[in-house]
Amino acid sequence: MPVLVGAILAVGAVSGSAAPARAHNSLVASTPEAGATITELPESFSVTTNEDLFEAGAASGGFALQVIGPDGLFYGDGCVDVAGPTMSAEPALGAPGSYTLAWQVISIDGHPVDGQFGFDWAPAAGAEVFPGATGAPVCGESAQKETPPGTATPVPSAAPDTDGGSAVTDDASLATTLWLGAIVAAVTAAAIATALVVRNRRKSV
Repeated sequence: MPVLVGAILAVGAVSGSAAPARAHNSLVASTPEAGATITELPESFSVTTNEDLFEAGAASGGFALQVIGPDGLFYGDGCVDVAGPTMSAEPALGAPGSYTLAWQVISIDGHPVDGQFGFDWAPAAGAEVFPGATGAPVCGESAQKETPPGTATPVPSAAPDTDGGSAVTDDASLATTLWLGAIVAAVTAAAIATALVVRNRRKSV
């Protein structure tokens, strides 16, 4: 742990010397909207911030969009796309009920920003039902455990969080995924900042 803390502090020092401090990105829009009830799947689930995101960190695992159902299962394949200020993912939901969308992005200043909100899924009868997984999905890897389509049994939703969404039922898995991604993204940011400092020094010689 001391080594990780030292590395994070070093990243802050290097980033601070390479460029002026900037405010973190903030959420300005999402699909679905927080607290909304949707009756059909949108083209994608997405979160949009007030500024472009740090796309160089997209491949490092610093970005995540996770959807947790009323049955406590995770939905989706764990893959995300980053374009400008928006992160998006292919939509997938199971049985009707209250869902939580948890997200993390890397701000243009290299810092992680995260949040979560709830929404309701009320599809028409006969709508396609996707399988859920007991663990947070990782892009390109098979889900830890899937349930066949249409067999998930909904349970009463968790208590609402302060933002009006359902509480994440697998906080440990989500926290691990997001923090590991944040650490990798921070190291990536440090490497880029160091390269910029070296380049500027060479120009000044």
